[in-house]
Amino acid sequence: MTAITVSTAFSSGRVQLVNVRQLSLLTARLRVLWVAGVFTLVALAALARIAVLGLVEQAPRPQSMSEALLPPRGEITDRNGVPLARAFPAYALWFNPEALGDGGSALVRSPGEVAAELAKIFPDMDRTRLAARLKSGKPGYLRRRLLPEEANRVQAIGELALEIPRENDRYYPQGSMAAHVLGYVGSDGVGRVGMEAVLDKQLRDPALRGQPASLSIDVRVQGALEDELRQGMLATDAVGSAGIVLDVDSGEVLALASLPEFNPNQIDAKGASMMFNRMTNQVYELGSTFKPLTIASAIDAGVVTDLSRRYPSGAPLHIGGFLIRDSHNLGPSLNVPEALIHSSNIVTAQVADLLGAKALRQTMVDLGMNERPYIELPARGFPIWAKGEWPRLRAMTVSYGHGIAVTPLHLASAYATLVNGGIWRPATLHKLAPGQAPRGRRVFKSSTSSRMRQLLRMIAVYGTGRSANAPGFRVGGKTGSAEKPGHGGYNRSSVVATFAAVFPMDRPRYVVLVMLDEPKGTAASSYQRTAAWNAAPIVGKLVPRIGPMLGIQPDETRDIDLSDLKPLVAGDKE
Repeated sequence: MTAITVSTAFSSGRVQLVNVRQLSLLTARLRVLWVAGVFTLVALAALARIAVLGLVEQAPRPQSMSEALLPPRGEITDRNGVPLARAFPAYALWFNPEALGDGGSALVRSPGEVAAELAKIFPDMDRTRLAARLKSGKPGYLRRRLLPEEANRVQAIGELALEIPRENDRYYPQGSMAAHVLGYVGSDGVGRVGMEAVLDKQLRDPALRGQPASLSIDVRVQGALEDELRQGMLATDAVGSAGIVLDVDSGEVLALASLPEFNPNQIDAKGASMMFNRMTNQVYELGSTFKPLTIASAIDAGVVTDLSRRYPSGAPLHIGGFLIRDSHNLGPSLNVPEALIHSSNIVTAQVADLLGAKALRQTMVDLGMNERPYIELPARGFPIWAKGEWPRLRAMTVSYGHGIAVTPLHLASAYATLVNGGIWRPATLHKLAPGQAPRGRRVFKSSTSSRMRQLLRMIAVYGTGRSANAPGFRVGGKTGSAEKPGHGGYNRSSVVATFAAVFPMDRPRYVVLVMLDEPKGTAASSYQRTAAWNAAPIVGKLVPRIGPMLGIQPDETRDIDLSDLKPLVAGDKE
């Protein structure tokens, strides 16, 4: 009995020992299988991700350290290194109706309540339209360019659907200044309208965008030009204005403005309607500002050699049933200096008739009046230009700025040619190093250019340009007031008033051209609509502001020598 019991007990213990060992082995094997399974799943996931990257998504592009540190778009500066456009990290307001992820409403509160909260942060947003947008459940931008404090206030609303992504944006530190020169960058990152469009590839190229693109613009001169144009436009209730400051020797544009302007930091429907550039894209009949060009062509051709010669001016010219007349009776006869001083259409037309249509037309071709203006901006207007040979009447009307429509930039480049020794050069918005100015082409003899400096100065001293004669700056120039074409003829109530000026006339450095589109006769202009009363005074105020900035100080002791011409206008001497 005892032996059997022991044997039985031993057998039972052995069975128990065998069961524990098998269970431990089984557990270990299961753990190994689990670990192997996990590693297998990770490996499969990695392979799947690699396959997606290789077949569906683009793998991250390797970047050098320098490329990673560069801004996403290059900077634009003025000629002195002042930033005009730069890239910066910004916030945006994005509506994501899937943010809650539960398939329910996109917003915790009603769209109207959320719209009301957003309108408190952004008062310019339309609350009704915003509520409708939120109710539609359509994802997208609600606003671009949020300030950090605005982003914090949006987050405080507590709606997950209102996301604040951080993205790269384009910022214009000077606001609307030089907007028509710079243009803007669209939401797709591509430059639009101005130099942003012209320099787009350069500004996005990793090899080039680290170096700022320097323009010829001087922000100090640009600001002064825009300020004076704005004041002149408001004072005369004009629909628009334009102006330019141009280096007569290099063709560099120191300032270029078209008003009203837009704000490139905030492009909306109103801003989009103001992108038209009156200086480079709109063509006008610029009236009497063409008279010096005609006289210069006649002097250059040897048609006008004796400036004392008098031309009949007491009665209108009858040409083929068409009458050429002056604004008022200027007396029985005038010589060339007097004709420019008093702006006589009758005498200028007679000089053009002596010169001949072919010669005058060729001068206009040489000045680029038959093609789009030369400048880098994409918006460049094509002149209204009579093709083929000009008949006699066409040449006579073109001589005083009618029958031909060009941009104000055409005229500015022509005046630079008139005073710089006779060399036409294209205008440019790129900053040029000394000696980099293009050779250009000769249009007038140097002697003709010298004579025209005297005549332009006399207009500012004795004639219609008196209000532009800033003391000490030796300004010269010519007024032009032309009626705008309308249905069935010219609209006598719509005038384009222009003053094309140069200073200092004893050593010409800069052309200053200002234009007012449809100025009204107001108290500020003594109820007159002509350029002598509205455009010329703008130049008279602008030149003293920008002269010192450009290294030209007023000097009452200096002037161009007019001694040989003064006797010809003895009645106009002080």
